Amino acid sequence: METPCVKICTYEPGWGLCSGCGRTLAEVREWFTMTDAQRRAVMEQLPERLRQARLSPANPIHAPD
Repeated sequence: METPCVKICTYEPGWGLCSGCGRTLAEVREWFTMTDAQRRAVMEQLPERLRQARLSPANPIHAPD
C-alpha cells in the first residue's frame, strides 16, 4: 500500500496538517481503511496543500515576502 508518510509526523495546528506528509489527522487515522481511489485522491492534493501551508502566515517558519 502506497503512503505519503515521510516519517516526520508533526501536526501543525495552524495548518491543520502533518508537516511531513500534508495529511489531516483524520486522513492519517483513516488511511488504512480508505480505498485505493480515496488514497490516490488525497495524495494528488498533498503537494499543493503543503505548498499553501508553507506560504501561510500561520506557518511558524513563514518568512514574509
